[in-house]
Amino acid sequence: MTPQTLLQHYDSAALWPAALSADPGYNLAAAYHDALALRSLRLARGEKARGFKLGFTNRSIWPIYGVYAPIWGTVYASTLQWCEGEGRLSVSGLCQPRIEPEIVFGMRHTPAPGANLEDLFDAIEWLAPGFEMVQTHLPNWKFKAPDAVADGGLHGRLVVGQRLAVHSFAANAAQLVQCLASSSVRLVCDGQQQLQGQGSLVLDSPLQALHHFMTELHTCPDAPSLLPGDVVTTGTWTDALPVQAGQTWRAEFDAPIPWLQLHLD
Repeated sequence: MTPQTLLQHYDSAALWPAALSADPGYNLAAAYHDALALRSLRLARGEKARGFKLGFTNRSIWPIYGVYAPIWGTVYASTLQWCEGEGRLSVSGLCQPRIEPEIVFGMRHTPAPGANLEDLFDAIEWLAPGFEMVQTHLPNWKFKAPDAVADGGLHGRLVVGQRLAVHSFAANAAQLVQCLASSSVRLVCDGQQQLQGQGSLVLDSPLQALHHFMTELHTCPDAPSLLPGDVVTTGTWTDALPVQAGQTWRAEFDAPIPWLQLHLD
């Protein structure tokens, strides 16, 4: 499959005919090359990159999917939606969608290469609860890491809730790491709790996940930079659960993180 055919399958929400990883020579380097080529095709047709999604930062889900290290992909203006706590989203056009509760960062400026946690804290303008709608174009959510990378990092849609200044949560990086690591979330569908997760599952804290991502981004050939105004969604606090139109999902984070509710059409 070429980047052009990957894009066709994305646009039509059609399953791939076979996994790219069926070729034993198809590795992560090849997958990121294809993912960046797919990004270029989307930008060439007028889409706007708005940031990044991190995947598989939650170590507790690694054995479920057989992916044992974080990955990343691009978030676009066409896949990004804002709300102030309660929103609506259509699942039309997504392939086998699942929902993930996450913490999203909004960047004030671009961190320098080799930035430490305190540098990253200073580069963040706000944080917010988020729902990422992830998808895969391989049947039954069975894939390997290179497939997930080439498949846009499994990114489908991102809903960002109420944004709060990062300094309202913490005065420095160490405090933010601890605040997010010690927080939990309850994932609720139609009034029934489905799962519970903890911020510490996300590479010990979402700020640690951002630090890992920045290191990976700078080592990936031809990768784009993280820009002022970009969003970074840092990875799910629970397993991803299948969704369908008509459901209402709610992420109930511990205070001071706001809750987020999403109605699916």
